[in-house]
Amino acid sequence: MTKRLYKKSDSAFICGVCSGLADYLDTDVSLIRLGAAILALGSLGSMALIYLLAATILPDKNEL
Repeated sequence: MTKRLYKKSDSAFICGVCSGLADYLDTDVSLIRLGAAILALGSLGSMALIYLLAATILPDKNEL
């Protein structure tokens, strides 16, 4: 079975991108959220733009 990257809106904090990424990487969602927050602050907002782009493009797990 192949792994797919998706959003998980049932365990979402904002849009579910970090939750879906944590499920895809089989790691704790808190680590992914912490890394995303650090990158968003350190990248002067470009990480936030990437997050919004991923929230728009990725399908929701419930829609699959």
